[in-house]
Amino acid sequence: MATSTSSRLNKAVKHQYMSLPQGDKVQAMYIWIDGSGEGLRCKTRTLDSEPKTIEDLPEWNFDGSSTFQSEGSNSDMYLIPAAMFRDPFRKDPNKLVLCEVLKYNHKPAETNLRSTCKKIMNMVENNHPWFGMEQEYTLLSTDGHPFGWPSNGFPGPQGPYYCGVGADKAYGRDVVEAHYRACLYAGVEICGTNAEVMPAQWEFQVGPCEGINMGDHLWVARFILHRVCEDFGVVASFDPKPISGNWNGAGCHTNFSTKEMRDDGGLKVIEESIERLAKRHRYHIRAYDPKGGLDNARRLTGRHETSNIDEFSAGVANRGASIRIPRAVGHDKKGYFEDRRPSANCDPYVVTEALVRTCLLREEGEEPTEYTK
Repeated sequence: MATSTSSRLNKAVKHQYMSLPQGDKVQAMYIWIDGSGEGLRCKTRTLDSEPKTIEDLPEWNFDGSSTFQSEGSNSDMYLIPAAMFRDPFRKDPNKLVLCEVLKYNHKPAETNLRSTCKKIMNMVENNHPWFGMEQEYTLLSTDGHPFGWPSNGFPGPQGPYYCGVGADKAYGRDVVEAHYRACLYAGVEICGTNAEVMPAQWEFQVGPCEGINMGDHLWVARFILHRVCEDFGVVASFDPKPISGNWNGAGCHTNFSTKEMRDDGGLKVIEESIERLAKRHRYHIRAYDPKGGLDNARRLTGRHETSNIDEFSAGVANRGASIRIPRAVGHDKKGYFEDRRPSANCDPYVVTEALVRTCLLREEGEEPTEYTK
């Protein structure tokens, strides 16, 4: 099995140094999304004391020409701390710091999609929008081969792997367990995990989170997953269709509700929102993967528990629909709905913003509305 060379370094030796006291100093790892819109970058600085709030964290900078975010002739970019978490790798009092990226003129970078999302969420804060996102991913060896798959063939067909138990059904559970505990330590709102339909494919769920917190917590959960995989010498892929053929793809199903939907009689509000989503299907498809729908086209084929990318559909307990109303919601006449279209590599800021724009701000058409305030 192809694992990274660094994963084979002696971890006991590393622990000898990590257990040294660090005095009053604190290590803060600044994390940001790079110019690809999918990749994460990080670097660390020393602080003189433990930060208690975001305001205690200084702005910083980096070379944007090395992250696909600027030209070399004008490469300085600014890191603006946005959300802070405990560091599960260096442990307390050290921190993980999720940052927004600003350009040299202090305007948001092109892939700083948090900035607009936060403005939209502030416009609807009285509606208390809640989100829960189900992040699917695939574990790969460093050579790109699915972790645990035979080197010269395929495992048995799908069927026994979903929520499976046993060495012949669950591939890479050590990574999953480590990631889960690390997220809990960090303060990420992770609420569950399970093995998925394709072997070496897993899912974790984050939420419910209100407003901008959904994107913050999912991005940090992704970062922690990449770091855990780094220690194990494997790779976490968010490709929506990592293996072509008769294998399930990977999505990021998004559950959405407002206070009105959660109150008695909320099913009517849910149905009204679904009607608005039906009229804006193409806009949402473009928003639901970083390549404007091209990545999702490989996944949303109408097979393997997906809807067809060109058609909008909705139904109770229907996993082949664009929008699924859980059976319990249909029974209770209130709750939430699940948008099954977002891809595994979606930007959660864009997905949550799109749902709010269509369902709460009642936007129409194929382009987002620009607001002056």
